[in-house]
Amino acid sequence: MNELPDRDVLTPSQLNTLARDLLEGSFPAIWVEAELGNVTRPASGHLYFTLKDARAQVRCAMFKPKSSWLKFVPREGLRVLARGRVTLYEARGEYQLVLDHMEEAGEGALRRAFEQLKARLAAEGLFDPARKRVLPAFPRRLAVITSPSGAAVRDVISVLGRRFPLLEVEVLPTQVQGTAAAAQIAALVRAAGTSGRYDALLVTRGGGSIEDLWAFNDEALVRAVAACAVPVVSAVGHETDFTLCDFAADLRAPTPSAAAELLVPSIADLGTRLRGLGRRLHTLHAHRMDRVQQRVDRAWLRLQAQGPQARLALMRRRHADALRHLQAQWQRQLEQRRARLRHAEGVLRAHSPQRRLAALAERLAALQTRPQAAIGRHLQREALRLAGLARSLEAISPLATVARGYALVSREDGTLVRRATQVTVGERLEARLADGTLSVQVLPPRD
Repeated sequence: MNELPDRDVLTPSQLNTLARDLLEGSFPAIWVEAELGNVTRPASGHLYFTLKDARAQVRCAMFKPKSSWLKFVPREGLRVLARGRVTLYEARGEYQLVLDHMEEAGEGALRRAFEQLKARLAAEGLFDPARKRVLPAFPRRLAVITSPSGAAVRDVISVLGRRFPLLEVEVLPTQVQGTAAAAQIAALVRAAGTSGRYDALLVTRGGGSIEDLWAFNDEALVRAVAACAVPVVSAVGHETDFTLCDFAADLRAPTPSAAAELLVPSIADLGTRLRGLGRRLHTLHAHRMDRVQQRVDRAWLRLQAQGPQARLALMRRRHADALRHLQAQWQRQLEQRRARLRHAEGVLRAHSPQRRLAALAERLAALQTRPQAAIGRHLQREALRLAGLARSLEAISPLATVARGYALVSREDGTLVRRATQVTVGERLEARLADGTLSVQVLPPRD
């Protein structure tokens, strides 16, 4: 019996997982344009539907909160442009699109055309901030290119009249939507820019859908605005609306009313500024008058100082000052010389011959007594020293020993006899006693 070959066996769950991974890895985020069908929105807030054309359909899901951010209400048969990723719902084995963005197909096409034209014109430098011009601070005449019956023109005129009544406003009527609107607006921009009549242009209209505002994305109009000889302000739609005319203009305003406020200064602010400038001018004038008056006063004083009387008085004062100074100098010198004289007299008295003789006599008398006293003190010291030496000699003198009963025996030549062996029998010797000297002869010893 033949054995079955080895083979991989998958479960439905494993197969669907592999298929989902393959689908999600093979398809990036894609755009699909089709009609809506089978639209359902359960209580969970998710949105389920199909995208279909004449020959096929695909299941789609748009989960909350993405489905809550839609700008339109999805309904059966509505043509939409959707973006999402391809995946597989494993529980049923059905592939589907999970969407993260969806818009009405017509608006999506317009937005793509808008972005493409915007990128091309930006590459040419039409939107470069460096080419933007500054609006005039005090425009005299303004051209407003808009519909004469719209709310925008009423708002603009109302704000301009309230803020700056001196401005002359001319409304250049035109269509602001429809197929002929763009050409009319472009022609008015070119005519107003070349007329030399206006200081600035305002291109404006109220809000609306992208289709309503599409005339302001026209390439010819955008180029006319960029090439205009006078500054152009664009205020098209609401604050969140942007058109290519906004990018090409020298200034974009979020609303028509805001454009009117940006174009002209407030007369109330100007009045406040003028009053402040008037006060400042008055203060500066007062300060300047004070400085002028001070210069006049100084000039008058200099003029008075340069007159003959003033100069004579000045010379008199200088003469008096010089005389006082001379007297003071003379008095100081006189005092200095008197002091030097007194010092010299003292020195002379101190060195006079009589005083020196008297001083020398006193010194001589003092010196005469000093040798006698010194000799007496010296003799006394010598006597004391001699007495000390005598006591010392007496302490070691042999005579002191002799005085106690001893005798000093010496030969005739004066040599002291210290031992009996030093003498011979019959030799004559001298014996010195305390009170005199005896001559003796050595006898033989007795038996």
